[in-house]
Amino acid sequence: MDLEILKIASDNDNNRHIEDSTHHSKLKNPLCGDEILINLVIKKDKIVEFGYQGKSCVYCQASANLLSKISINKQKSKINELCDDAKLFFEGNNEVIKKKWKFMHKLFKSKNKTRKECILLPFKTMKKIVSN
Repeated sequence: MDLEILKIASDNDNNRHIEDSTHHSKLKNPLCGDEILINLVIKKDKIVEFGYQGKSCVYCQASANLLSKISINKQKSKINELCDDAKLFFEGNNEVIKKKWKFMHKLFKSKNKTRKECILLPFKTMKKIVSN
């Protein structure tokens, strides 16, 4: 287990429910049973609050935490682009994360590709919200 992943997952400031959320989405990974619920407050196409909750592994928790931190005060379109780029990383385009999303490089490493579905679950959940 990568200690850096544990550290990221344990920083859970945004692991909370937002009562007055304007948008939400929930997904479950059928392979392992991980579940994630994302609650957002979006004003004028900008994410102003981000909360997530779930029953998931440390990789999914770390992914949700990083996604929450990078999403706050960003436009929906920018986060939609990030969700697409995250998927591209696991399809072999390793450079997109290094160049555009340096903050994510701690999680998006070649050695974590076996945990693809765990890492992508928060991004897929977020994509349901920001692609509309």
